[in-house]
Amino acid sequence: MNTNLSIVILAAGKGTRMKSSLPKVLHKISGHEMLYYSIKEASELSDDIHVILYHQAELVQKSMEKYFSNINFVIQDHENYPGTGGAVMNLNLKYDKTLVLNGDMPLIQANELKNFLNYKNSAIVMSVLQLDNANGYGRVIIDNGNVQKIVEQKDCNDEQLKVNIANAGIYCFDTQFLQTNLSNLSNNNAQKEYYITDLVQFAIEQNKTVTPLFVSENNFKGVNSKYDLANAEILHQNRIKKAFMDQGVIMRLPDTIYIESSVTIKGETILENGVSLLGYTRVVNSHIKAHSVLENAYTKDCSIGPMARLRPHSILRDSHIGNFVEIKKSTLDGVKAGHLAYLGDSTISSGTNIGAGTITCNYDGINKYQTVIGKNVFIGSDTQLVAPVTLEDNCMVGAGSTITKNVKSGELVITRSKAKTIKDYFYRFFKK
Repeated sequence: MNTNLSIVILAAGKGTRMKSSLPKVLHKISGHEMLYYSIKEASELSDDIHVILYHQAELVQKSMEKYFSNINFVIQDHENYPGTGGAVMNLNLKYDKTLVLNGDMPLIQANELKNFLNYKNSAIVMSVLQLDNANGYGRVIIDNGNVQKIVEQKDCNDEQLKVNIANAGIYCFDTQFLQTNLSNLSNNNAQKEYYITDLVQFAIEQNKTVTPLFVSENNFKGVNSKYDLANAEILHQNRIKKAFMDQGVIMRLPDTIYIESSVTIKGETILENGVSLLGYTRVVNSHIKAHSVLENAYTKDCSIGPMARLRPHSILRDSHIGNFVEIKKSTLDGVKAGHLAYLGDSTISSGTNIGAGTITCNYDGINKYQTVIGKNVFIGSDTQLVAPVTLEDNCMVGAGSTITKNVKSGELVITRSKAKTIKDYFYRFFKK
């Protein structure tokens, strides 16, 4: 952590281009809100973080307090000082340098932000992009390695329109310069807002050094629409999946796999196409087959799927879960459930085989109940286990049974009714 850096994160805007009632910075990529990533990366660099709020401030603050403490949440005086310049006014900044980030840039990384600190004698270090086509961007005019001017596209002359260097929107200020010059900002513009970019012109006029820092477009991509959000998530997903593959995880058709940022994968793990790993899922030495979904689940030395679903608080070790099997809030240790089963609120021990069509009936409409299944239990197909119920070690349940009472060790329980045959009934029914 750098102890000579304050960080300000701008998160006050409504984000009208998102066309959503949800504040822009709370839209998610890879399982977390965009603002979460800005704060997370900032926390690796500073212990003095200020998040500027206005639109639905209470909701945004509560959403971030689930993850972070010791963050200074500040409500912008939007009525009197709107705009990015107004957002950084009247802050109690602790350190000599102040980095200003945007809450809608979820791809920034702390190791790249550190580069802003390499220019100690600059009044401002501003991020810039070198683009193939800068159309739509304000141009940054650079001479002798320093920024000389920022020109909005509508104000560019023919020569300036040829410039392909654009403002990426992140700044590192000398804190004294920042606080001295904020009072000079004016809202004498079409939007009647106070712009942080005006500080660049102030620095140039005062013969201060404004250093351009060239950054990656992918990492400094801003999100202003749901189309931008989708594209940012693709980039973020590629980053997540590359990191896991570099650690030895095998992925079949990785572009079809979705992994949220809080997921952990270890050991010799294989992920087939269409897999989704959500929440705080942990996968260790397991083969997750095509189109399976794991949410806040744990698997070790398991084979899951294809087309299986592990819901929250499922813990599986050394088990095989086949297609169309759903597990919820259950612990399975050395269990086979090959296909078409629902196992909820249950504990199942090693050597047990769950037949196709088996379900734990764990909910009576008001309360949830536990099913406990011991070791080496064989459960036949199409069985209903009505909780609360316990099946002791080394017992059997016949196919088609409904179990409402405990089964003791060594017992076979069958509850299906006897078959009844009516000769020639088909012909009489259809009058043939």
